[in-house]
Amino acid sequence: MSLLTIGTPAPDFTLTDQHGNTVTLSALRGRRVVVYFYSKDNTPGCTRQACAYAGKLHDFEERGVTVIGISRDSALTHAKFSEKHGLGFILLADPDHTVIEAYGAWQEKKQYGKVSMGTVRSTFIIGADGVIEHVIPKAKPDTDAETVLALLD
Repeated sequence: MSLLTIGTPAPDFTLTDQHGNTVTLSALRGRRVVVYFYSKDNTPGCTRQACAYAGKLHDFEERGVTVIGISRDSALTHAKFSEKHGLGFILLADPDHTVIEAYGAWQEKKQYGKVSMGTVRSTFIIGADGVIEHVIPKAKPDTDAETVLALLD
C-alpha cells in the first residue's frame, strides 16, 4: 500500500498518548494537525526528528497547529522518551500498527539486505476540515519540522 495522498480525508483514529489519555483525531477538527509516523523511540533518527519538533513547538502553537507523533511503541515507552527529551507534544501508541497502515506508512523495508515490514518515516499535514493538505514521504529527521512549518505558511 502506498501513502495516502493530498485531498484524501484523513482516517480518523483513537489512540493512547504518553500520559495515558485517549486522543481522537476528529476531536481536533477546526485545527490543523501534523501527524508524523516514525519507527521507534530513542533511536538516533527518530530522536533527532522528535527533538526538532520540540524545538519548533512554539512556532507550531503560534499557528494553532497540533503536532502528533505515532509509532508502534507503548504509551509507557513514549512517556519515558518524551520526559527524557522534554518533547511537550503528543506521542501516540499504535502497537498493532492499525493507524500506521491506514495512512499507508506500513511498508516493506530493506535494511542490511533484509526485507521486513515496518513504519516508513512520513508526515501528513491535515487541514482543519480533516482533509490531507500535504504529504511528506521519506521525511528527513533533521529537517522535517522546518519543512512542515514552511508548508503551513
